[in-house]
Amino acid sequence: MKTRTKKIEFQVAGLTLKGELHLPEIINPPIVVGSHGLEGSKSSAKQMVLARLLPENGVAFFRFDHRGCGQSQGDFLTDTSLEKRTQDYLMAVQCIMDLNLTSKKLGLFGSSIGGATCINAWEALGNLGVKICGGVLCSAPVQSRTIENIPVQANGNRPALPLSFFEQNLLFNLLAKTKALHHVLIFHGDADEVVPVLNAHDIYTRMQSPKRKIIHRGGDHQMTSKSDQAEFATQVVEWFLSVFKPDNKHQQCRNHK
Repeated sequence: MKTRTKKIEFQVAGLTLKGELHLPEIINPPIVVGSHGLEGSKSSAKQMVLARLLPENGVAFFRFDHRGCGQSQGDFLTDTSLEKRTQDYLMAVQCIMDLNLTSKKLGLFGSSIGGATCINAWEALGNLGVKICGGVLCSAPVQSRTIENIPVQANGNRPALPLSFFEQNLLFNLLAKTKALHHVLIFHGDADEVVPVLNAHDIYTRMQSPKRKIIHRGGDHQMTSKSDQAEFATQVVEWFLSVFKPDNKHQQCRNHK
């Protein structure tokens, strides 16, 4: 299927965030909006896989840089928190809906802290008038206290992060919010060295059916295994196609108001 890409900019808290909308050549396709990990970007590996595969299968995909990341404005140290990322995500969805290039059928995708962002944004999306059809979460933390190997050391993209940064901006417990989730597929590695796999089990237990959990044996946080990546590429597309397909027995897009 032919696809096209449109560069998108939108405003959040006085900052310009940048993204790319990948569209199949069909009228009003369903849309998946992605949220990247803590130090990721719209060009992270899983985002790029979805940017290619979903439009080829008739589903639009929007990937964007959260504030302070990639090409978006903002300072990582002062503009990063779960609440601010949730605001970014809600505004990204609103921006795409206002373009009228897709249908109102929405799928959510989040990797690592991006998964937590999707969980946190789920119920609030109802105020935007979208129809939540389901989602995919990869290595998502649901309780920040479980996170291990906190990245405090400086790297080429940012200075060293003090522990106070995490204490002030990234403390959360989203267990209660997982009860609103439905039609969600979870990926997680059982050897994840950053976000323990217990998080996946906690989310899965509490969310609504239909649901599915894929635990990669020996899988790490970055999903570096080629076989795990191949399974992700196949299963994530199949999942989104199933939740968007009107005649599928599991299809229950919900318009939360």
